Amino acid sequence: MAGIDLGHGSAANTRFSGWRIVAFAIVTAALTGPGQTIGVSVFVDHLIADLDLSRDAVSGAYLAGTLLGSTAMPRVGSWIDRTGVRNAMTWIGVFFGVALVAMSGVRSLVTLALGFTFIRMLGQGSLSMVSNVAVTHWFDRRRGLAIGIMMTSVGALMGLAPVALNVSIESFGWRMSWVVAAVVIWLTVVPIGRFGMIDKPADVGQIPDGKVVAVTQRTVSNVSVTRSVAIRTPAFWVAASAIGTQSMLVTALSFHQIALLGEVGLTSTEAAAMFLPQVAGAAVAGLLFGSLVDRFPGGRVLAGTLLLLAFSLWMVGRLDSTASVLVYAVALGASGGGIRSTGAAVLPKWFGPLHIGSITGVSSLIGVASSALGPLALSRAQALTDSFGSAAALFIVLPLAVALVAAMTKPPTSQVATPS
Repeated sequence: MAGIDLGHGSAANTRFSGWRIVAFAIVTAALTGPGQTIGVSVFVDHLIADLDLSRDAVSGAYLAGTLLGSTAMPRVGSWIDRTGVRNAMTWIGVFFGVALVAMSGVRSLVTLALGFTFIRMLGQGSLSMVSNVAVTHWFDRRRGLAIGIMMTSVGALMGLAPVALNVSIESFGWRMSWVVAAVVIWLTVVPIGRFGMIDKPADVGQIPDGKVVAVTQRTVSNVSVTRSVAIRTPAFWVAASAIGTQSMLVTALSFHQIALLGEVGLTSTEAAAMFLPQVAGAAVAGLLFGSLVDRFPGGRVLAGTLLLLAFSLWMVGRLDSTASVLVYAVALGASGGGIRSTGAAVLPKWFGPLHIGSITGVSSLIGVASSALGPLALSRAQALTDSFGSAAALFIVLPLAVALVAAMTKPPTSQVATPS
């Protein structure tokens, strides 16, 4: 069912709604901030002080909540496919708000871990996923461009989350700030889901991209397959490996950024400032790599993001000047921004949009679980080698190996020859 009655005439006499859906999806994806690491981080010291917990205990609760919440992603993705974007986004918004309110009442390590589980599952996982799926259905030939625009915009807006939440904490206290965040979600995401979203172009007499494009040969994008078929193809696991590798190592390097750059002489303020060139790199790369998916084989584009990651890891041991630190920060941001756009665009390109929620659910599970393990893996490696430069070098082989396989991966045409 359509979110707004725009009439059921032909696409020719109805203004294409896809770009409006992109705009709405940018807003809803940006509002996952309270459930993202960048948003939760401003609450950590308050949780430690008020709940009388150690930093390790809070970090452990966050790790457990992230991993537990990620296990629901395949089922959430399947539910989005069945119920439609409009209904799914509405209810995800409602329950994400409830979870944020519940965070205002945590009193112990157990309730904190439960709270983290639900805000990670509903915010970082479910709301992000349904926003991506919303855009996927409205584009085909220009899907990479649309997703690139979305990811670039979301990355820029997401940077405002810790600032806004910190202002709220200073004004109302940390407990009430969770409630304020919930109200914002209810007043923004729920109305967008209920009244702004349209499940598919056909619901209002439109078609993907807004116009018919002559197709001279059959492509994988003409086919939609089920999750069970997709996960039996090597191509899916190549994409999932690329997403998992990026999630693990970009999160690890970002999580330890203050200590990592402090090792080469930067103050904590200077190290924190390096997040700005990372955001810039992510913004440019998100748009660029998303557009490249529309024009080149998806495996090669995935490989490009992994080569950027390998370069970033190599640079960690060579940070001896301001210029080298800036190059490292931009490259790291670009690799992360690139994989977000590429991963979101490659899967529907290879497996079609009909079951993309359930397919993305599996890749999201892998990505989130990998991101949870990354900081610990790099920390252990640093403890063994006594430097982040040497520790990072140990991981270079991983993105290089996955990049090599990805570059040789072809669209899984033969495995998905039968539409479902």
